[in-house]
Amino acid sequence: MTRPAGSPEPLTRFATTLRRAALLCCVLAPQAFAANILFVGNSFTFAAGTPIMQYRANTVTDLNQNGTGGVPALFKSFTAQAGLHYDVFLETNPGVGIDWHLDHALGKIGQRRWDTVVLQSYSTLDAAHPGDPATLVRSVKRMAQVLKDKNASVDIRLMATWSRADQTYLPTGHWYGKPIVAMANDVRAGYDQAAAGAGLVNRVIPVGEAWNRAIQSGVADANPFDGIDPGKVNLWGTDNYHASVYGYYLEALTIFGSITGRDPRAMGPQECAAADLGISPESAVALQHIAHEQLSASGVALASSTPAAKHVACATLR
Repeated sequence: MTRPAGSPEPLTRFATTLRRAALLCCVLAPQAFAANILFVGNSFTFAAGTPIMQYRANTVTDLNQNGTGGVPALFKSFTAQAGLHYDVFLETNPGVGIDWHLDHALGKIGQRRWDTVVLQSYSTLDAAHPGDPATLVRSVKRMAQVLKDKNASVDIRLMATWSRADQTYLPTGHWYGKPIVAMANDVRAGYDQAAAGAGLVNRVIPVGEAWNRAIQSGVADANPFDGIDPGKVNLWGTDNYHASVYGYYLEALTIFGSITGRDPRAMGPQECAAADLGISPESAVALQHIAHEQLSASGVALASSTPAAKHVACATLR
């Protein structure tokens, strides 16, 4: 059979096809590999006092082998529902700051190159000197350098936490007599100092400010000591110190939006984790909107995510 003039040899056509396939492979390959993220923190990260502490622990890797899911597992659930691929790790210990992790957990933290790391320290900035960010500033600088030495392109985030009701409404509290938003604002200022001092931190995640916004907008109650107003959620747990499932849910939504750039509102009323945890669709949507508003106010550019076939994702997650 005679080939038309100018037509390629069969082997040439085959080679061209292979080159195109290889190029397509290279274009699509990044989507096939999961980015890794490490959460370093304390009970505010592992969600002490709630079912979230053990929530879907099989979907994340606890470097301390305590079987903890916590907020990292919520983050994992959100990313899976959004069609994103993250390998999620956590290294947590109760009642400590970043300085403790430097002294006791560097062997675990330094075991690999991390793509993203979220650092969360003691709730009052310093257990011995509430409100003083000096130890936090020093610790973040040291930890950031350790992480950068392992991976120069690591994305380091700091998580600024919430106002504790016990620190605000009880006479023994450092913020006693001040507005409920004051502690979170002071904590944020401390984390801002730490980020500036390190020079290697990408962003501070405004979890405490999201709590403030939820309170000021009427989604959440401002004072658990005088009862919870009808139609509002209580962000604090029974100790008025740690978070409730609502508080940790808002924390995870804020982290999710900050890290991924996806709009938390796209999770919607049928979001899987909320259903698992007994959070009503109305409350889930309200908290998703709060996270969106706070992230937008903090300068985070959010792209709408399309949770395609979310019912399939939920069935898979469960």
